[in-house]
Amino acid sequence: MTTGSRGLDTPSSASLPRATRPAEALPRPAQPAETARVRPGSWRTNGPLAAGFARLAGRVTRTAPPAIFTVLGRGRRTFWGWLAFAGSLMPFGSLPRADSELVILRVARLRDSDYETAHHRHIAQRAGVTADQIEQLLSETPEASYFSDRQQALLAATDELIATDDLSDPTWQQLHGHLGDRGCVEFLLLAGHYRMLATALHTMRIEPDQPR
Repeated sequence: MTTGSRGLDTPSSASLPRATRPAEALPRPAQPAETARVRPGSWRTNGPLAAGFARLAGRVTRTAPPAIFTVLGRGRRTFWGWLAFAGSLMPFGSLPRADSELVILRVARLRDSDYETAHHRHIAQRAGVTADQIEQLLSETPEASYFSDRQQALLAATDELIATDDLSDPTWQQLHGHLGDRGCVEFLLLAGHYRMLATALHTMRIEPDQPR
């Protein structure tokens, strides 16, 4: 991984405000080198609409039809319910797209999800997250100077939520000051949703999509 540099001295993690230091991520077993436990479905297993949607998504991501859609599409009825919920958070949520991608990539890093990381790198850049910020998000301890106060609050809350399944009063107050009630609700659902996806993709041993 190539780490971007802005040519400026940045403070060490020890100098970061307490609220911006990440909590320790939960440990995850190393990804085993084995084939997927659930294979991508086809139009026969998933239905023509789900298969067509996956193919269309692949054109957008410039990959084969994304496995997240071809595998979850095997659920047929549950696939469409999940897709509607996921879409209501991203890309159609009330949080700015760059904010959503900051949270998603940080969850991917903390849950060691290669699939989510690969899938959202380019999406994040298109949403306005810089290459330097992406490298920081995927590091162990992001430097506060790369992010605004609002973004630091989002990242501090993401790290704490993934590590503890809760937010302390100071972290909540800092987050709420930037997002308000509606934004905090959406943040919790967004972070929880991508944590759930990371677990499902890891358990099914789904590898990142191959570029075309």
